[in-house]
Order: sequence, then C-alpha cells, then structure tokens
Amino acid sequence: MKRIFFAAFAALASLCPASANPPPLAVIYVRAGHLIEPTNGRVLDDRLIKVIDGRVAAVEPWHEPPQGAKLIDWSEKWVLPGLIDAHVHLADYLQTSNPAEPLLHSAEETAYLGARNARATLLAGFTAVHDVGSYRGTGNIELRNAINRGDVVGPRINAVGGYITVPGGGGEVTGLPSGMIVPPEMRMGVAANPAEVHRAVNLMLDKGANSIKLIVTGAVLTEGTEPGQIELSGPAVFAAVETAKARGSWVTSHAHGASGIHSAILAGSRGIEHASLIDAAGIAIAKAQGAYLVMDVYNGDYIAEVGRRDGWSASILRKNDETTEAQRQGFAKAVRANVRLVFGTDAGIFPHGLQARQFAYMVRYGMTPMQAIQSATSVAAEFLGWADQVGSLTPGHWGDMVALNANPLADVRALEHVEQVMKGGRIVQ
Repeated sequence: MKRIFFAAFAALASLCPASANPPPLAVIYVRAGHLIEPTNGRVLDDRLIKVIDGRVAAVEPWHEPPQGAKLIDWSEKWVLPGLIDAHVHLADYLQTSNPAEPLLHSAEETAYLGARNARATLLAGFTAVHDVGSYRGTGNIELRNAINRGDVVGPRINAVGGYITVPGGGGEVTGLPSGMIVPPEMRMGVAANPAEVHRAVNLMLDKGANSIKLIVTGAVLTEGTEPGQIELSGPAVFAAVETAKARGSWVTSHAHGASGIHSAILAGSRGIEHASLIDAAGIAIAKAQGAYLVMDVYNGDYIAEVGRRDGWSASILRKNDETTEAQRQGFAKAVRANVRLVFGTDAGIFPHGLQARQFAYMVRYGMTPMQAIQSATSVAAEFLGWADQVGSLTPGHWGDMVALNANPLADVRALEHVEQVMKGGRIVQ
C-alpha cells in the first residue's frame, strides 16, 4: 500500500514541477551616487545596493552587477532610507473650522480619503508611518490591512486604532450643535478610569492595533479642552501600559502640559506626542527614562495661517498661539539635552505629502541636517520597534529608499523634493 502511495505521489509531482521548486528570487541592484546611512551617520559614495525579494542583501563599493541584472541607476543622486513620519492621521479628512466635520463623512468616503492620503504620503518619500488615531476607531487599522494586501498604495503603517480618551476629552468629537449624536464607532476608546482603560486597550488590540495612543491632556484642536490640563491620570496610563505590555504592545501619549508629560513618562509611556509645554523637569525625566519625544514643530505655523484665513474658532487659535513657540523652545532644549527626538508632523491637520516641510524647522531649532534625517529614519524605527526592518539600508532591512537630486546635508529642504521612491524593492514613483 505504501509503495502504491509513493508511486502515485511521484507521478503527481512529475506533472506539477512548479510545486516542487520554489520561485526564483527577485533580485535588483541600485547604484547610489551618495548613500546616507543614518545608523552611523556616514555618507558612502558610489555604492551598489543589492536587494533580494524586497530586502537589502548587500551594500558594496560600486562594481558592475552580473550581466543581465536589473539595475536602477541613481549614480547622480543622494540616496537614503525611506522616511518615517511617526505622527500622522491618514484615515481621516483634513481639519476644518467645523467641529462637526467628523460626522459629515461616511465610513466609505473616509476610506477613500485614507487611500488618497496614504498614496500622497508614500510619494513624498515616507515609506513608513505611525498612524496615531482615527475618529472611526478601526479606520487606520483597515487602511493598514488594505495596504498590506496590496489593495491600496501606501506606506507601512503602525496603527493604533482609536484614541483612548476620557469622556469629553481631547480625543472626543466635541463642540457639536445640540441634538447631534456621535456614533459608537467614534467612541470606542472612551474610558473614565483605569478599569475602563484596561478594557479599551484590549478592545483596540483585539481589533488589530499595533500599539496604543492615549490622550493624557487636553488638545489644541478639541473644543472645550485645554492643553495643560491632565485628563488621564497616572494610574490610568499605568493600566494602559501594563495591559499593552502583557500583549506584546506599547503605548504613546498625547501630552501637551508639563504635568501630563511627567505623569505619562513615569507611568511607562514609551513616547510623548506634542510635548508642547515641556519644562526642564520633563526633559530630565524623558532623558532618564529613555522616552521618545515626537514634537510637531512645523504644524503651528500652518494652523495659525490657515486657521485665521478659514475662520477656525478663537479658542483653537488661542491655544495654538500659546503652544507653538513654547513647543519650539522646548524642542531646542531637548536637542541640547540629547533626548530621543522622533520626526512626527501631525499630518492630517495639514495636507498629507507636505510632511518634509518640518525638517527645516528641526534644523532651525537646533538639529544638524543629519540629526533631522536620523529622527525620521533610524530613531523613528527604534521608537516603533521596527529597527530591524526599516530606517536603515544595511542588510536585512526592507529595500525602502528615496533618491534626491540635491544633498540634504547641505540643505535639508532637499527632502521636500523627493525624486524617486522605492518600497520593498519596487519603484513607486
């Protein structure tokens, strides 16, 4: 009986040779005129990058690749790893003057907007992002899944799902006309105490979130909240951190005010988003705890200009004025203290695809161009827990890279004009 079975199996295998042999490896070569490697801050001239099945296999001094090999000639360009924006909101509409805006778009429309935003972000050279919240709780999770399936063109996404926020807090839709109801899918993360935070974190992780976003203080753009006011207590943050940790995940915290920053870091939050009103003690705590600060130092100018032009509320404009310059001075102090600073822009408040405008602000407030590039590559990858996957063009990392016509180390604004983008060994622009 065994002989009959093996004979039949051998006959079947002879009819289906493809099933017995793995597909050939996809191999491409990239000639980089000037390769910026952020992990060591070096610039390597005239390099040959070998990419196999989407990942970097070797980086060598230029030599002719094998005859007939596919070669991408970037010999006249500056090449660096794909950029990472660690604070975006892809699966939503742009900020407007109408506080009811989140309720005016269907789930279907929002999904199409997310696809458009993802494409714009990728074409601007950002091959990975941290999507830190969508009003429809699973919007960014489903967008990530669509990109991973190949249905939508976009960056790699670390998605948090919806915001974990107190009732009426900075992650809620507030300031609505009387009688207008916020639907349940926009309140998935509302939690009033540590027990409810535990539940909400588990819900987001069950829905497929990679990590968790807490709203620890009030927000500039949420009516009825104040940036300096603590909303989620230290015990609530600790409950979120421990719940996420038990499931192999982690937490970052929206916190503008100094007290909220202290509380969130000491409770175990890996990152602080905005950190607008950070003080000397907050910088020292971040340094001591190894926390990451994600400070959107470009965004305030956009809000001030467009908000006044388009009639955003006086409250929002006031809060923006109170936090913008303070945040930039705090950023400069954090640079001098050598705190871990991550590139994150809050894109979605301003149009997606314009994120690289922030690099010039980071340099203006104390970073070198190389430090700014590292904040959006190797440091951002560390923050996301993806240091072995992205943020570098050393062997084993994804073949995510961008090519520029000008040297960003001489003028960091060159990053605003990405010439070509590769994600996973494939040219997307």
